Amino acid sequence: MKNYLLLSILCLAGILMSCTQKHTRYRIGVSQCSDDEWRHKMNNEIVREALFYDGVEVEIRTAKDNNRNQIADIKYFIDKKVDLLIVAPNEAAAITPVVEKAYRQGIPVVVIDRKILSDKYTAFVGADNYEIGKDVGQYILNRLHGKGKVLEITGLEGSTPAMERHKGLTDVLKEEPGIEITASVDGAWLQSVAGEKMDSVFQTNKNIDLVFAQNDRMAIGAYLSARQQQLEKEMLFVGIDALPGKEYGVEQIINGVLDATFIYPTGGDKVVQVAMDILEKRPYERDTKLSTALVDKTNARVMQLQTDHITEQDGKIERLNNQVNEYLSRYSAQTMFLYACLIILLLFAALLAIIVRAYWTKNRMNMELSRQKKKLEEQRDQLISLSKQLEEATHAKLVFFTNVSHDFRTPLTLVADPVEQLLEDKALTPRQQSLLKVVHKNVYILLRLVNQILDFRKYENDKLELVRANMNLRVQLQEWSHSFQTLALKKHIHFVLEVNDDRADYLMAVDAEKMERVYFNLLSNAFKFTPENGTITVTLSTLTKEEGGRYARLVVADTGSGISVQHIRHIFDRFYQIDVNHAGSGIGLALAKAFVELHGGEITVDSVEGKGTVFTVDIPMTLVEEPSADLVQEPRITQQTVVEELEDMETEEQIPDENKECILIIDDNADVRDYVKSLLKEEYTVIEAPDGRAGLKKAMKYVPDAIICDVMMPVMDGLECCRKLKTELQTSHIPVMLLTACSLDEQRIQGFECGADSYISKPFNSKLLLVRLRNLMDNHKRLKQFFGDKTTLSKESVSDVDKGFVDRFRELIEENLADSELSVEDLGGKMGLSRVQLYRKIKALTNYSPNELVRIARLKKAASLLASSEKTISEITYEVGFTSPSYFTKCYKEYFGESPTDFLKRRG
Repeated sequence: MKNYLLLSILCLAGILMSCTQKHTRYRIGVSQCSDDEWRHKMNNEIVREALFYDGVEVEIRTAKDNNRNQIADIKYFIDKKVDLLIVAPNEAAAITPVVEKAYRQGIPVVVIDRKILSDKYTAFVGADNYEIGKDVGQYILNRLHGKGKVLEITGLEGSTPAMERHKGLTDVLKEEPGIEITASVDGAWLQSVAGEKMDSVFQTNKNIDLVFAQNDRMAIGAYLSARQQQLEKEMLFVGIDALPGKEYGVEQIINGVLDATFIYPTGGDKVVQVAMDILEKRPYERDTKLSTALVDKTNARVMQLQTDHITEQDGKIERLNNQVNEYLSRYSAQTMFLYACLIILLLFAALLAIIVRAYWTKNRMNMELSRQKKKLEEQRDQLISLSKQLEEATHAKLVFFTNVSHDFRTPLTLVADPVEQLLEDKALTPRQQSLLKVVHKNVYILLRLVNQILDFRKYENDKLELVRANMNLRVQLQEWSHSFQTLALKKHIHFVLEVNDDRADYLMAVDAEKMERVYFNLLSNAFKFTPENGTITVTLSTLTKEEGGRYARLVVADTGSGISVQHIRHIFDRFYQIDVNHAGSGIGLALAKAFVELHGGEITVDSVEGKGTVFTVDIPMTLVEEPSADLVQEPRITQQTVVEELEDMETEEQIPDENKECILIIDDNADVRDYVKSLLKEEYTVIEAPDGRAGLKKAMKYVPDAIICDVMMPVMDGLECCRKLKTELQTSHIPVMLLTACSLDEQRIQGFECGADSYISKPFNSKLLLVRLRNLMDNHKRLKQFFGDKTTLSKESVSDVDKGFVDRFRELIEENLADSELSVEDLGGKMGLSRVQLYRKIKALTNYSPNELVRIARLKKAASLLASSEKTISEITYEVGFTSPSYFTKCYKEYFGESPTDFLKRRG
């Protein structure tokens, strides 16, 4: 409804604006050459006449006797695309081109007063200057009685009125020899210029009977100059224009300054009439001549009275026009007010409709809300009941889980103690001791996890108690950190413990066991997620908080992979894991947070993905009295066991033995790697990698004969690793066996889609693993013979990568058979592989070394040449790349069972 109301308001506003806006039908541009009283009168007449036509807009620009200005004004009107152009040219030759341009562009052009040197205009309105010149000449003849000297002051040189008036004057006077034009000067239509010119003329010629100026202003300027020379009474002064008004031509005749003047009509009203005839497609005269008349002392007074009356009437018309405009403004304002009232009434009606509609809607919604409220109350009761049932079920599950965890401790204890006793038996073989150590270590890992779960349940039930004792935290941190030095060296991690103030007293009351577990949990995470050559910094300092009390601050910072924003807010939630590829129960950090809060402290985390993580622990520094009795504590895992769990680094790398098959084991669990390695090391050369990325690098470096890869690993999981192995040229032929703790068919399908050759589930039987691996390797060996026989290669299930690799290798050998210096390094460089990678790849695919394949290809080519050509044995020897005929003969006999000479004799 609001949208409809807004749309209505906009529509009404648009109607109101359209009703009050003045519509322009025609735009007329006027370019005046000068800015004088005669032009002012014409402009006023044009504007006043335009008022009688509806929708006519007139714009007047004055060039002030400057050709460049007038050309710019006319171009301005052309660019503005006026409907009609009115031009009074300053000089005909200069203004003609731009007027023709406007005419060619389809703009009607009305030339007024003065003409151009072309007929490219629509109409002309003005007096006949030639006839005016003749009338002046006739007046001079009559006034001087056919005898006398005349001085002529012309207008601007190049203007058509000046040329035509001069011509009309001379045509009349040349027929009367008694009249002599003694001089003709250019007054440029200006009084001041004419006065200056007359000053110089009077100095040389004072016997002048009559001065004729082509307008009244120049005639007045000549009179003033003559008066300075005291010659004004000796000569007559005649002008043209006869403008009414103070100090203009008619008044100057009455005052005796001028002897006579001729009316030169402005005709502004006539100009507009012709323009409107053109615009409205009515008939019009192309040349409109305005009439003229003589004004002298006999009719000057009557002329002045008439002009005064006309001026008075013009004033009245102007006042009437102003009153009409005022009435129109009032009408427009009243119209706007009326429309505004209409809009307000409509808005009020719309608002009333909205209020009524809102009232009905409110009643309907209240009824609907009442029904929904009843439903919500019923649902609330159901939710409360379900919540109680869920809480009871959850409590029962947690109780069951806790009881099961308690039950785990007894068998784990019964397993751990016998294993410890067996480890003390000196009769055990090294292999038996190694296996028992794996059992012993993982039993304590399970025991630690069980203890964590039980402790967390105690914390949730508010039954977890602190056993505080005074200890020096700095000393304890140094002792605990020492256990991680070996791990830091193995992973090439820069591990530093810094104490900001060595003199500070870090003696404080804490539960040593729980603080140790907090510290080891933070450090274990740091070592897990910090890559080789990274940095782990532990900082201990003191601070005083605003709420009071002294605190010890422990900061553990690493340069590891970091934690994203979406995961960091849940990092202390129980059972929360960032993703399935990171091992752990998801309870360690939650338990660490619980231990810190039991001490009255606070733990926070700050992390930037890809740059590292910083854990900050603040613990109050308080002291307690030492307990007098021994406190019984539950068995706990030792710190050494935790560090052993983290030590998943590679042992000294074993260089693959070319005489034994090489197996690569990729698994993030060091115990699993060690166990699988113990199963394989008697028969195979074994190399290891702790994650998919490291495994991919080692596979490309050593090109093993088979790969055993775990699925869930950090950095790069097994599926991605398998996919990359099968797409890399160096490793695409290697069979891959995936290990997984998940037995879902969906994951198996993903593994086979990534190119896996076999799949085995954890926990696995050692005999099953060995048999699967042996069968996988044997099946791969069966394919090698087909790579040696090009005719059967296409029939086998061989990847396109390997097939293309073998074809490219054969082509390189054939192209370089004659090169006796051809080496494995040269072939590897052209194939994009190192010597070791090429050797192991070719050996795995064909069961031959690269050198053997080159030699076989040369011998087969030599046999073909012996059978099909007449070349000697020596020629063939060098052609196929052998450096010595004797060595060629030896190799040929070993491969074919007869010498080249015997073959030639047999061939006959």
